[in-house]
Amino acid sequence: MLTLTFSNIEQLPDVARRLLDEFPDERFFAFFGPMGVGKTTLIKELCAQLGVTQNVCSPTFAIVNEYSDAQGEPIYHFDFYRIKKLEEAYDIGYEEYFYSGCYCFTEWTEKIEPLLPDHYLRIDIAEQQGTRTLTAEVREQ
Repeated sequence: MLTLTFSNIEQLPDVARRLLDEFPDERFFAFFGPMGVGKTTLIKELCAQLGVTQNVCSPTFAIVNEYSDAQGEPIYHFDFYRIKKLEEAYDIGYEEYFYSGCYCFTEWTEKIEPLLPDHYLRIDIAEQQGTRTLTAEVREQ
């Protein structure tokens, strides 16, 4: 398990780099945390570290955005905040994305938790008095 504490946005490149360095073989990053804790902002930085040059933004209405890393490989960014039932994840063909072997970053993962792959990196972010604590650990279902 990795635990990181940070209190300003200038620390995010280091936080993102540590996540990628500590878990080099992981491709599915499941983010958990309350609204406003910085999930999207950290995903933006992870994408930057991976060489994404496109505008990275939360796919709140589209559910999934696709970016390209420095090698032209796809990166998938999901925001499940607006889904009401699991069938909506089936409708977008989640399996093709989740099992692609490409980076997948999911926000509001708790809404689709039964659909998570057998192996993934769980990232919890909590905030208290302006300081954020991130814990990351590989999960097997």
